[in-house]
Parts: sequence; C-alpha cells; structure tokens
Amino acid sequence: MTVPVDTTVTTVTTVTSTATKANPVLRVAPASPAAAVAHFGASLAFHADVSDVAAALAAGGDPGFVVLDSRSTASWDQGHVPGAIHLPTALIPEQAEQLLDRSVPVVTYCWGPGCNGATRAALALAELGFPVKEMLGGFEYWVREGFAYETWEGGERRAADPLTAPVDAADCGC
Repeated sequence: MTVPVDTTVTTVTTVTSTATKANPVLRVAPASPAAAVAHFGASLAFHADVSDVAAALAAGGDPGFVVLDSRSTASWDQGHVPGAIHLPTALIPEQAEQLLDRSVPVVTYCWGPGCNGATRAALALAELGFPVKEMLGGFEYWVREGFAYETWEGGERRAADPLTAPVDAADCGC
C-alpha cells in the first residue's frame, strides 16, 4: 500500500540578527504567508475540533457527518461520544462499506492526543475512498470539555476542565 507524500521543498530563511539568535521562537523564521495559508488550510481540511463537533451534533438535525470511534470494544464500553459509530481500526477494511455512506464525511476519534488510532483509522477510511477528518483531542478532550458521553452503564458527564474549556461561556470564541 502506497501513501502519497508531498515532496515539495519549502525554503525557510533563518533570522540572523544578533537580537534573535538567542530567541528560541525566532531561531527559525516564520514561514511565508503563502506557506502558512497552505499549511493551516490543509490542517483544517484534515482536523475537527472537539467543541465544533459537539456544537454541530447539539444543533439537532443532520450535522452532515458521522462520528466514528476507532477504539476497542472495552474502550467503547468505558465511554464514547453519543451517536458515534463503533468501528475499531482493524475492522475498517472489512466493515466500513456496510456501516458507512461514502457521500457522508467521517470524523474519527480515539483516546486522546497521545494516541494515533484516529489517524490510522482516518488513513484506512481515506484509502477506501471515504471523506474523513480526525477529531483533535479524541475522547479525552470530549470528556475534559464537559460534553456528555455514554458508557455501558448509561450516560455520564463531568464538569469541564477550566484548562480546556471556558467555565462560564458556551464556547471559547475561537
């Protein structure tokens, strides 16, 4: 299986003034605005924020995408996003066609930022021709931002962690 890789080389000019040589932020100069547009535009094409996914699901009606939990059954039972489809990454090649509609974007998630399971699931789905995004933060940030989740025992919700979500606002205003 071949994964296409962009081999475009971007030249970055290093800041050489005396004032910035000691500055770790500017030791490597920022990318050009055009390169930044390409990079950040691509990032948004591949990723969805937990709070954006939650807001779209809470708005009611068809959000225009499905959420896919790529973790094991034990992990799913421990907690998952309400309404998510459970399809462990290893089963995607044999079951995705029966569970998903190619015309509907899929948003994958796994445990959290320290887990690349959602990335592997997104790759497997893309290789099968599905439009896909990865939910940044995974299930960990879904819970930490105070959104309701389901377990094998029923629904649960924890208070939002003030380091990940605004305490007295509906959203962060980003």
